[in-house]
Amino acid sequence: MIPHWRPGMPNRLEIDQASVTDNDLTRQVEFTAELDGDEREFAVKYAVLKELSGDEPDEDALELFERFSDEIADICAEAALQRPSASVVIVDENDLE
Repeated sequence: MIPHWRPGMPNRLEIDQASVTDNDLTRQVEFTAELDGDEREFAVKYAVLKELSGDEPDEDALELFERFSDEIADICAEAALQRPSASVVIVDENDLE
């Protein structure tokens, strides 16, 4: 389930597109984003991209990340709320429930 906005949730997570990198060794897309005026580090596991797209993100992880960036931003904002002290908010398939 993709989280929906509710009172008390952050406004929009703004992904710094210049920071988006594909770390194929750890099978995740990493990026910096601004959330309520704070810069946070995020990593979205390939499993999340696969769940959203239905495709294995081996060669096109960045393309899938871009295609589903709105959904990913919502999921990351929710994960950041759940893990406010994490130095890197790692988002995996468990965050989709």
